[in-house]
Amino acid sequence: MNQTRRTTDDIAIEEVFQQLQRTWTANDAPAFGALFTEDSDYVSYDGTRAIGREQHQHNHDQLFRGVLAGSALTGELESIRYITPDVAILYGTASVLMPWRSRLPKRRLSRQTVVLLRTENGWKITAIHNARVRPVTVPEPKSFPSKMSQLMARIARTLGLGRRTA
Repeated sequence: MNQTRRTTDDIAIEEVFQQLQRTWTANDAPAFGALFTEDSDYVSYDGTRAIGREQHQHNHDQLFRGVLAGSALTGELESIRYITPDVAILYGTASVLMPWRSRLPKRRLSRQTVVLLRTENGWKITAIHNARVRPVTVPEPKSFPSKMSQLMARIARTLGLGRRTA
């Protein structure tokens, strides 16, 4: 993120991202939940969706007292983009560091897409989507995987299988 042009909103939003990490690392579910709007959405790395601050707090309380007890959340803010003066999208990367590890395994890195809303109580998270960082290259149209896919599509059309095309 460009550090030379940071606004007061940038600083406040960055603080929310830092608080997300601090409250996780403290395993403090109520403080973690307080970062979200009442009607917020949370999509986990496995695709499950939780709706509402109460559900996020409950889920993280279970995690912090269970499989993620003693874990830390470490991450970096990538960028902030304002949709309106009161709505922003933050992109960050983060990972959960388990207490028995001294460094993060690459396979645990996740990217967060965080939608923040300006409220009377400051910036709050209204939606978060957490996805594992596991880049895949896009095959060239003339590559073997692409040629095989094209061949399978032709066979399916010839046999009248699969999705119908107009």
